[in-house]
Amino acid sequence: MGVITYSQEFTSAVAPSRMFKALVLESHNVIPKIVPGGIKSVEFIEGDGGVGSIKQTNFGESAHIKYTKHKIDALDAENFYCKYTLIESDIKFEKINFVVYEVKFIASDNGGCVCKMTSEYNSIDGTELKEDDIKQGKDKAMGLYKTVEEYLLANPDVCA
Repeated sequence: MGVITYSQEFTSAVAPSRMFKALVLESHNVIPKIVPGGIKSVEFIEGDGGVGSIKQTNFGESAHIKYTKHKIDALDAENFYCKYTLIESDIKFEKINFVVYEVKFIASDNGGCVCKMTSEYNSIDGTELKEDDIKQGKDKAMGLYKTVEEYLLANPDVCA
């Protein structure tokens, strides 16, 4: 099994506590409201959101994927850090066994934050992953982060 790691970061004008709350702690409530056509619901199928919980994301009718399941591996709300693993999906990945994600929000001098994300793709033996193989997923994740940021900026009482 090969492991390919990609890191990316973006800056946000939103405080790290609000971004973390919206994207991690309250994602099951916030994200379906923000992108109802793309994500129908996010629900816990095991646990209550803490370490060991399994969260299922159900996508809208137009999506090429119906659902994903993620297991929360580590959660540090005080330091705005989360690590979770994609453990199941309705589509069969041809080259990937599983993906481990790490997300950390770090306060910046302007009151906003820097979001650092690392994705670790664990490929099936004998397969080679290329940037193009995972670009679509990375682009969708960045789009979601930016959409959440815009929503929080427009709604200062949400996740305050």
